[in-house]
Amino acid sequence: MKTTDVLIIGAGVIGCAIGFELAKKGYKVVQVDKNPDSGFGSTSSSCSIVRAHYSTFQGVAMAYEGFFYWKDWPNYVGDHDERGLAKYMNCGSILLKTKGHRYDKVLALYREIGVEHEEWDLDTLKKRMPLYDHKAFYPPTRPESEEFWNEPTEKIAGAIFTPGSGYVNDPKLATHNYQRAAEAHGAQYIFNKKIVEIRRDADKVIGVTLDDGEKIDAPVVVNVAGPHSFVINRMAGVEEGMKIKTKALRHEVHHVFSPQGFDFEHNGFHTSDGDNGIYFRPEIANSILVGSEDPECDPKTWIEDPDNFNREITEAQWKAQVYRLAKRIPDLNLDNKRRGVVDLYDVSDDWIPIYDKSDLKGFYMAIGTSGNQFKNAPPVGYVMSELIHRVEQGEDHDKTPVQIKAVYTGLMLDMAFYSRLREINRESSFSVNG
Repeated sequence: MKTTDVLIIGAGVIGCAIGFELAKKGYKVVQVDKNPDSGFGSTSSSCSIVRAHYSTFQGVAMAYEGFFYWKDWPNYVGDHDERGLAKYMNCGSILLKTKGHRYDKVLALYREIGVEHEEWDLDTLKKRMPLYDHKAFYPPTRPESEEFWNEPTEKIAGAIFTPGSGYVNDPKLATHNYQRAAEAHGAQYIFNKKIVEIRRDADKVIGVTLDDGEKIDAPVVVNVAGPHSFVINRMAGVEEGMKIKTKALRHEVHHVFSPQGFDFEHNGFHTSDGDNGIYFRPEIANSILVGSEDPECDPKTWIEDPDNFNREITEAQWKAQVYRLAKRIPDLNLDNKRRGVVDLYDVSDDWIPIYDKSDLKGFYMAIGTSGNQFKNAPPVGYVMSELIHRVEQGEDHDKTPVQIKAVYTGLMLDMAFYSRLREINRESSFSVNG
């Protein structure tokens, strides 16, 4: 029987980040994933956008801390990966000043926290991004509605630009970088194996059983199973002790070509357009990746079985997202060929993650990442390793929530914000932006 200090379920980007940080602390780490490689699941479909415009202090603080990890990526993970290193594409991010976003609140948080930013009027926006139409299209609608085709009479108020933002060019490679870095500190990976049992002794976890019958003993088990997180929690019997829970949501993102004569791949920005309920960023082959920010008009497809869902792009959602993009970029190169990616988000009740212990001693969770936490994988790896270490050393996180000083920014990250026992956070945007 194999034994280890920590057993991590899931080898996506956040799971591998946690494994790396725990291995650096000297823990013996074993990571198990049902897929054939790290980053092979929903991480591989991530838009991997790195931006800071969240609706809460803790959300902005965590994301801003992440900027510095990605900029320092080669030094952070080291040179261990034979496949090379993922690259941080520091293109910058535009948050359009629209009715679809509380940009005034974002500005206040940027100023409080110290996030570098610029305010652009419409003349500056036109100079920096001449492709964009400045009409105010709020509220977001769908092409099948008559309102979609109405001509706006107002304009947006401008934009907020954060030069430190961008995206990671290859989310799967970034995850593999983590794997190799963790292995350099002694971590072990087991692929193509499913967890079929969380073994427990009364109120504490003692290990897991794999689908081939192998048992691995571990006093610490961490659920980082992405869209399968609720399945693992039910297996562990911890869901009843949580006020905030998770479930899987089907999502589509689409690829379209940049307008002819404009190199959006190298000169475009990640952009959040609340008026149209979309976000978009540069993509390879001079194309644009566009996704939905989950406005009320977009139906949500919740998935009961995360191993069984429709992976085909639907015409209705392709039109909704691409046609909204064409409102903001009228010269968009539309050829009506549907291209894109379909996968699942692991969504919490308030779209804010759960980074926490559970009622089962030794069982921890980094779940409910809602399609937007790829950017936060590095700081989350660190804070989860700290939380696990402190609780295992005897700290009562439920009674006195762990406070962690961020490595790069020195900001205090309050782990109570991510507690399974919190009430639904009404300050959340209840949406996603990569």
